[in-house]
Amino acid sequence: MTWLDGWWAYAFIAIAGWLATDIWRWLGVLAGKRLREDSEALNWVRAVATALVAAVIAKLILYPTGVLAQSPLWLRLGALIVGAIAFFLARQKPAVGIATSIAVLGAGLWWLGF
Repeated sequence: MTWLDGWWAYAFIAIAGWLATDIWRWLGVLAGKRLREDSEALNWVRAVATALVAAVIAKLILYPTGVLAQSPLWLRLGALIVGAIAFFLARQKPAVGIATSIAVLGAGLWWLGF
């Protein structure tokens, strides 16, 4: 049995994954052209997107998995706080906040010997 014997399963996964997500992207592009930037629908979308990001961050901090689960809570919270401060000091640039949080977490894990 070679890797080519099961190629159809990989092709099916790739095509199904593409169809399941790409159609929604195109519908979003088409619908987005008709929305005003200050519309209630777009405000709702922004609020939902922000809430989802906040929920993922909270889950990573409060209920981590893998190597992150071995790190102390105070280190994860500290990385979040320092990253948030850097985000606001850098005129709300997400890359600065994310990079700072990762650097603080990495330095803390290194210092603790992980």
